[in-house]
Amino acid sequence: MELRTYPSRYLEKAVQEFSRLPGIGQKTAFRLVLHMLKQNNGMIENFTAALNELKAHIRICKSCHNLSDADLCSICSNPSRNESVVCVVESFKEVMAIENTMRFNGKYHVLGGLISPMDGVGPGDLNITSLENSISEKNVSEVILALSTTMEGETTGLFLYKRLRNLNISITTL
Repeated sequence: MELRTYPSRYLEKAVQEFSRLPGIGQKTAFRLVLHMLKQNNGMIENFTAALNELKAHIRICKSCHNLSDADLCSICSNPSRNESVVCVVESFKEVMAIENTMRFNGKYHVLGGLISPMDGVGPGDLNITSLENSISEKNVSEVILALSTTMEGETTGLFLYKRLRNLNISITTL
């Protein structure tokens, strides 16, 4: 059931904005807005401040392209991490998932997506050149391709393998 008329234009506008979020339809957006209406002003102010601070202060790590509070993320700036092993992932979400296992002590490289001709995403749209530069500038001996098993992930993995195979490094996949 899609809501077509709202008793307030402010309610309608809030629902429209929430429904712009990925995976949030009109009904869920409506429930979220009603929940927010029930909260006290302090909670709403904290929520708004957190979003504003996020937008104002979040950065992309200049080395691996992960999310960061500084020019270098906490992983890249950690001297105890193994710089010779680089795990290549699609997005920030995969870095967080792998880090939560506490089993990997190397560095990362976030591609920022996968090759997807159907969506108009080609190799030039991804952080591939910086990966090649990082491999040649640092003492990288192994690159782990931790990409999804979708058609796009397989295509990107094959493309990277062909680009990196002559760099005298070990290339493995998960």
